[in-house]
Amino acid sequence: MSRLKLIPPLLSVAALAACATQPPTADLSPAASAPAPTPGYDWIRNTDEPPQQALVYGMAHSDEVKLQLFCRPGSDTLDLAAILDKPARQLRLESGGDTETYRATFEEAAISDGYYAQARASTKDPVFQRFRRLGWIAVWDGDERHAYAARPAALAEIERFFAACG
Repeated sequence: MSRLKLIPPLLSVAALAACATQPPTADLSPAASAPAPTPGYDWIRNTDEPPQQALVYGMAHSDEVKLQLFCRPGSDTLDLAAILDKPARQLRLESGGDTETYRATFEEAAISDGYYAQARASTKDPVFQRFRRLGWIAVWDGDERHAYAARPAALAEIERFFAACG
C-alpha cells in the first residue's frame, strides 16, 4: 500500500483524537446561569383565601412584596401584580431565556414607593413553564432587571401552585 493512501485515514484519526482531548466547555444552559436567592426574600405560597391560590415573592410576615401571582384552581389563568419603580403599561418577565411581555395597568403603590402594575397571563406561557422548572423569574423595570430566585425549600411550593392552577 502506498504511503499517500494512508494519509487521509491518519488525518481522520488525528482529527477525532483532537476532538476527544478538548477541555470541557462551561455549561451555558439557562439553569447554569440562574440568579442566587436574595437574603430575606423567597417565594411563599398562600392558600388562606380559597378558592384563590397565591404565590408571592417577598419577605415573610411583611408588606415587602415584589411580585404576586394569583389563580383560581384549574383555570390556567394568572393575575400578576408587581411593584415597579417606574410607571409601565407593560409587564415584562423573563426566566431562563424565555421572555414574555404583558399589557399592564398601573397605579401608585399604596404601601410602598413606586407603582403597582397588574396584568393577566396563562400558566401555559413559556416564561411560566420555565419558571416552574428553574425556580426563578425576572421582572424588567424600565432598563433594570430584577431576578427573583427561590431557595431550595420553596421549589416544592412553586410546583404546588402551578399544579393547582392547571
